[in-house]
Amino acid sequence: MFQVRIHGRGGQGAVTAAEMLSVAAFKEGRHAQAFPSFGSERMGAPVVSFCRIADTEIRTREPVSAPDALIVLDPTLVHSVDVFQGLPETGYVLINSSRTFEELHIADFMKRFPFGHTHCVPATELARQHVGRPVPNAALLGGFAAITGQIRIESVLAAIRETFPGAIGEANAKAAVAAYEHCLA
Repeated sequence: MFQVRIHGRGGQGAVTAAEMLSVAAFKEGRHAQAFPSFGSERMGAPVVSFCRIADTEIRTREPVSAPDALIVLDPTLVHSVDVFQGLPETGYVLINSSRTFEELHIADFMKRFPFGHTHCVPATELARQHVGRPVPNAALLGGFAAITGQIRIESVLAAIRETFPGAIGEANAKAAVAAYEHCLA
């Protein structure tokens, strides 16, 4: 089973990202589960969402405490919430930022992960460019497909288009492809 924890703030699409990731896994014939963890906080409050992907039925229902991958929609959370809690040294980290790990003041920590397992992706900028709104969730799923290899980009794009039909889906798909290519460069 591959477990993903998504950290963001209310309104950034963390819950939708987990749902789209699970749809992408279903499209590949895999089992998946997605669910959020938040209270009655307002928009902008920290939100955590989870996704599990497996080749067999998933029976567990508790929050992901030991993720294989982290997706961080808001880079300010790395210094205000323990987003890295439970992540093994073999894990993957994808952070929505146009800044480097040095500029985010986490470069020394990131050295513990294997080469290629950590990336900063300017997902908000890609979303603004392609979608016209600063919602980074779909773009980050393209980056997730690139760095983990758990899901094919075609499945991510199909899930995005299913979630957002029409022009919005196509725009989000373009942002996801741009993030995918950014991570492979």
